[in-house]
Amino acid sequence: MRAGHLLGGRVRYDQPDNLYRTGIEPVMLAAAVPARPGARVLELGTGAGAGLLCLAARVPGVGGVGVELQAELVVLARRNIAANGLETSLSVIEGDLAAAIPALPFDHAFANPPWHAAAGTASPVGGRDLARRAGTGLLATWTRAMAERLRHRGTLTLILPAASLPSGMAALAACGCGSVSLFPLWPKPEREARIILLQATKGGKGPCRVQRGLVLHRPEGGFTPEAEAILWTGAALELDR
Repeated sequence: MRAGHLLGGRVRYDQPDNLYRTGIEPVMLAAAVPARPGARVLELGTGAGAGLLCLAARVPGVGGVGVELQAELVVLARRNIAANGLETSLSVIEGDLAAAIPALPFDHAFANPPWHAAAGTASPVGGRDLARRAGTGLLATWTRAMAERLRHRGTLTLILPAASLPSGMAALAACGCGSVSLFPLWPKPEREARIILLQATKGGKGPCRVQRGLVLHRPEGGFTPEAEAILWTGAALELDR
């Protein structure tokens, strides 16, 4: 077990050494969810709870439910929630998608789905492989499960590798989520974006929009001030909708 923190120490966060390690993706994802105090949010594949914890740190009073398949991560996520004093507002359910998600409507849903190709080389660590490998139709299944629990005009936010953009757009359209905003995360100026945030509205009819996005690293190294504000101080990532 590795003890640590997120958001510059605002969030206590432990994670296992032998499973998939948390990167910046759940922090950026949580920063993009347009929740307000009192909103109910749903996260699929919550892992050790990084996304839910970062969102709750930024938006006091938000209520969140996470769904996680791996029992070891469920135990750890619940422990992290308790360590941050958020047991009354956040919870994590052990299970797989629709069988585990409460039916009540949520205001927002978000996920960092597995994306490694099913035919790729397997990780020697089973839990890490499960967290990263996308089976056939997984993205569409996750997106549909989240959309079914969203209220009308609720938002659904995904963080995906650029190669998964076509399937992500198709999955959102198939479950009735439109008015999509694409927000690229550029590694450095003049470098191709490898990670993209997608945010859609349930029942949205507006056109798709590609936004300027966010540059993560300065040319000389280190995070840009805009990225640091999100990663270290818990600033919101504003998607212009």
